[in-house]
Amino acid sequence: MNPNNNALYKYPSWDPMVKLKQEMKIRKFSRKTIKSYLYYITEILKFARKNPKEINQNDVKNYLEHLCNQNLSSSTLNTAYSALKFYFEKVLRRNFFIHIPRAKKEKKLPIVLSREEVLNIINAAENIKHKLMIQILYSSGLRVSELINLKIDEIDFNRGVFNIRGAKGKKDRVVKAAATVLKNIEKYLLEFQPLKYLFESQIGGGKLTTRTVQKITEISAKKSGLKKSITPHVFRHSFATHLLEQGTNLRYIQSLLGHSRLETTQIYTRVATNKFNEIEDLI
Repeated sequence: MNPNNNALYKYPSWDPMVKLKQEMKIRKFSRKTIKSYLYYITEILKFARKNPKEINQNDVKNYLEHLCNQNLSSSTLNTAYSALKFYFEKVLRRNFFIHIPRAKKEKKLPIVLSREEVLNIINAAENIKHKLMIQILYSSGLRVSELINLKIDEIDFNRGVFNIRGAKGKKDRVVKAAATVLKNIEKYLLEFQPLKYLFESQIGGGKLTTRTVQKITEISAKKSGLKKSITPHVFRHSFATHLLEQGTNLRYIQSLLGHSRLETTQIYTRVATNKFNEIEDLI
């Protein structure tokens, strides 16, 4: 990199990362996406030791190969790809991504629990707060980010729904809240008295972290005797699969999950077992 180019970075208005952040904010990218994209753009500049305008197709390919050599998942590689493509193609108007392929996605099947396993995990949770978290994750199919961002005033007890605001892709949606869950929420509110978010930290208030919910589900699953590796997302997978097994229309499940594409929801057709009863045992 030309040493003289370093002078550009002394002034924030000329700093390419400041301009990139501004561009993403204007386009209403999520905080998570902005943070991720800034990281990968900064890393490729360090890797190539070049000014952004000096980066070429080979630099991008070499950097992506560098990430591949770290055995990162296809999802992570494609996030990096999207960051680079957005910056160099959309912002800097460089047209060299046509010859750079995305990483092939791994076709892993989602982990799905039986209803009995879900109930055992809920019963193993140590208090009403932890039980309620798992109940909502399963009975409404929420993402963990949606759970920790769920506000008290977004619960409609009269209609029996949760109003999910600004979810993935900046989309709002309405999901069903089970009658049993709503009764448990009323009991929970009396006992814990959160102020804004349904689930708040007992230390200093404010919403919980994703990691806290992950720990709660892991501990509860272990206490229930389950040997499978459990994350909060497993309850979302189980929710969708169980609905499909009950005969719920796939389009409706797509709407409940907040998926933009039907193809994303179709993965649950590969793990649903309701059609197995129609197959005669061979032995």
